[in-house]
Amino acid sequence: MQGSDIRTAVEWLASAAPDPHACRRQWERNPLGVVLLPAGRHWDVLILPGELGRSALAVLKLLPARPGPVLAGSGGTRLGFFVPAGTAAHWIGTGVRGAGRGSWIAVPYPGRARGSVRWLVVPDGRGTLTDPAVLELAMHEAAASRAEGSAGNRRRRP
Repeated sequence: MQGSDIRTAVEWLASAAPDPHACRRQWERNPLGVVLLPAGRHWDVLILPGELGRSALAVLKLLPARPGPVLAGSGGTRLGFFVPAGTAAHWIGTGVRGAGRGSWIAVPYPGRARGSVRWLVVPDGRGTLTDPAVLELAMHEAAASRAEGSAGNRRRRP
């Protein structure tokens, strides 16, 4: 990411904070480069188990439209997909948690690679979010691919 791209992403993310200036200052002073931002204002986050999330992200990256921001938690055990605000309140899915209004998300400074929370897809600063319907289809595709792989492995065993 280039400097201007990072600044644009920082401004967009900070605009979700109750005090954007304090948010930017906290990012600068926090040695881990992480701040808590409220979900439900500009975006919600759908949190998927790591393996399903990584497979769904791989499917999304094959599509012409760029996916919205995606965070990986500590050890990659969970991935958080930024989706339009209000999505979490209506999402029904086994193993998928939603963070919407009233939730806070640990958000790393864009462009920083260290820390327990990191960006897999950095925000573009224009507000691009993942369409929840497209994410759901990517999850189905990812789950079907995993199921086919498991079935193939079972058939090959003696």
